[in-house]
Amino acid sequence: MQQEKRYSQMSDYELKQEIASLKEKARKAEQLGMVNEFAVLERKALMAQAYLLDPNDFKAGDIYEIKGDPGVYFKIDYLNGVFAWGFRLGGKSEEEALPISMLKALK
Repeated sequence: MQQEKRYSQMSDYELKQEIASLKEKARKAEQLGMVNEFAVLERKALMAQAYLLDPNDFKAGDIYEIKGDPGVYFKIDYLNGVFAWGFRLGGKSEEEALPISMLKALK
C-alpha cells in the first residue's frame, strides 16, 4: 500500500490537483445528500489551500474576517505553520486554530 503524501510535502501543482479532486468529490457528495461527507471534503480542501498561502502574509494581532461566516471576525494571537491561533471576536473566549485559508484580510 502506497502511503499518501502530506500536504506539506506536495508541490503547488499537486496541491491544486488535490483541491480540484476534493471539490469534485464534495460536489458529488452534496448532490447525493451526504452532508457529513461533503463537510469533511470541504474542510480537507481548505486545509490543502492553506499550504498554497504564505503564512508571512498573516500577522499576529491583526483581525481577519472568517470566510464563509459573514460578520464573524478572528484575531490572531500567533501562527503555527499554516494555522492561525486566536479568538473569534464577540464569541466564546476559547482559543482556537483556523487554517489561514479561512481568513480574509479586512479592507
